[in-house]
Amino acid sequence: MKAWIVRFVSLYVFNVVVLLVIGLLTPAHVGWAVLWASVILTLAELFVKPLLRGAFAKSAAESAGDRTRIGEALVQLLLVLAVAAIIWIITLVLTGVNARGSWFWAYVLPPVIIAIGWALYARIDDRIEARAGGYYDRATAGIRGGRAGADATASPGAGTSGITSASAAEADDGLTPEQRKMLDDLGKS
Repeated sequence: MKAWIVRFVSLYVFNVVVLLVIGLLTPAHVGWAVLWASVILTLAELFVKPLLRGAFAKSAAESAGDRTRIGEALVQLLLVLAVAAIIWIITLVLTGVNARGSWFWAYVLPPVIIAIGWALYARIDDRIEARAGGYYDRATAGIRGGRAGADATASPGAGTSGITSASAAEADDGLTPEQRKMLDDLGKS
């Protein structure tokens, strides 16, 4: 349970920043809707993104042998942008965020910003989640009236799940690395 809460909260805060950047760099009006929009964006990233990525990757894999190396990289980039565009549209439909202006500014540039945000978050997510986990441990210890345990004072990165690329590739169960890590962390709690 702790792993899910920490993952959700850290991704939520990161998505608030991404949506504020979209509000600053595009004519999209985010405003106070950023709080609800970040909830929707976070849920879409946790549950819809892996489904879309899997479906698109499966259809792209059918013709992968016909493409060059550069062609395959371009197809993968377009798949990421397509998933980001669908998640952006879900966010627009279910929240008070208003995309206005030309189609480029409203529907092309925000998914590009979201995809860049995903790349940044993928690079720093272990550190963010370790730090958020420490805050969570201290908060729960404070609520219970006790001291924070050794986990709360552990260095960032000490709370990582220990998933190696070999074990992740070996599993081949259709889960994304984020989902696999969350399930592994769930087993530890």
